[in-house]
Amino acid sequence: MKRVIVDYAKLTNEILTLLVEKFPDGYDDSHIIRFKNAKNETIEAVEVRTEDTIYLVKVSTKLADRIENFEDDDMVDEPADDLDALKDLEIADEEPDDDNE
Repeated sequence: MKRVIVDYAKLTNEILTLLVEKFPDGYDDSHIIRFKNAKNETIEAVEVRTEDTIYLVKVSTKLADRIENFEDDDMVDEPADDLDALKDLEIADEEPDDDNE
């Protein structure tokens, strides 16, 4: 199985979708994996998996914001709702000005 470390700035929609599905209410410390990279820096990440890949997505406040914004983008109003709102609008009939003729 392939392992990939991904920075929040390079997330694809596929990985974002996996994150939102796995952490619909956000993630907390119990979800965070800590490890040392090749430069001996401590990395904090959350894990999501596909059939062939384990993604370790680096944790930051920007990641949390991006997940939240991605969820908000998915919540699109139904077109029927917009049409119903338009039906309720009152449009005043205007009579033509005789002065302009």
